[in-house]
Amino acid sequence: MENPDVKGVVFDLGGVVIDWNPMHLYTKVFEGDETKAANFLETICTGAWNARQDSGRDLMAATAELVAQFPEWAREIRAYYGRWIEMIGGTIPGTVELMQELKEAGLHLFALSNWHCQTFAQVRYTYRAFNLFEQIVLSGEHGVIKPDVRLFEIALRSFTIPAQHLIFIDDRAENVEAAVKVGLDGLVFTDAAALRRDLIARGVLPAAA
Repeated sequence: MENPDVKGVVFDLGGVVIDWNPMHLYTKVFEGDETKAANFLETICTGAWNARQDSGRDLMAATAELVAQFPEWAREIRAYYGRWIEMIGGTIPGTVELMQELKEAGLHLFALSNWHCQTFAQVRYTYRAFNLFEQIVLSGEHGVIKPDVRLFEIALRSFTIPAQHLIFIDDRAENVEAAVKVGLDGLVFTDAAALRRDLIARGVLPAAA
């Protein structure tokens, strides 16, 4: 390992390790009409609505409440968690290989994700990437979601490595900003190639020969 100050890397999961995207499901629900699918996700099953469940809210209760509010969309709303697994498009290209390199370089790998425990259970043993993590901390276990700094504080107590020795990677800038507030180094993820360059620049991985 090139930079001895860095002991571990903390990965967000959705959008960094796993390709989770409701559009994978809803383009099928709306028979290929991406405009209708996107509009539904912007106005009915919104990101903010899903985030409430990421904090551990009961999925059936959340679904029933939204169906009562928008009964004309009952079928489509029930598909959100009923067919949730169809939102998974596999792993993000290049990330798992990069994680393996970090592991082989002697770094500790952790995960910190806004994710409901019930939906995570559907993929926990599907992807080998999860086996590379020493610990996985989910928002749904603790009733708080990123970018709330309390979730980072919970995670740091679990990881037992001081914040100044960890790099946090997330595809949302506000989550990275929150990580920096509690003392972690932070990187905004766009793709695996850019992440590799960032890690090389920090001395975490060696430059290519």
